[in-house]
Amino acid sequence: MNGLCLVAGLLLAQFGDEITLRWTHSIQKTVWEEDYRREGAALRLVEARVHGAGAGMEPPADAVLKDGAWHYVPNLPPLPSVVLTHSPHVAAYAVCSAGQCKPVDAWLPGLPEHAIMTLLPCTEK
Repeated sequence: MNGLCLVAGLLLAQFGDEITLRWTHSIQKTVWEEDYRREGAALRLVEARVHGAGAGMEPPADAVLKDGAWHYVPNLPPLPSVVLTHSPHVAAYAVCSAGQCKPVDAWLPGLPEHAIMTLLPCTEK
């Protein structure tokens, strides 16, 4: 099994080697996007975009304003996984893959309203 997987308990959604994770900031109500790429057994955060600033969302000094969003490349090493929380108290994360953007509960039918999800490289078992 290749690509990236989103896992919540026994639920699994498999994607290609690149995805965009999108969410709306719970206080500022602005959109934040992060592009991830699989690199072997890790995830690389290749670019982030924030459509505004404030409440802990200030773009870094090297960010470039383009098409209404601040674009920048986070200085992070490859990550083994990214842990996300699904809750009815905030807008759901969306995952964009191969031209399709859907909320996580559309990718993971049966997702409970409170759930911990993990984005990670898929592995064969």
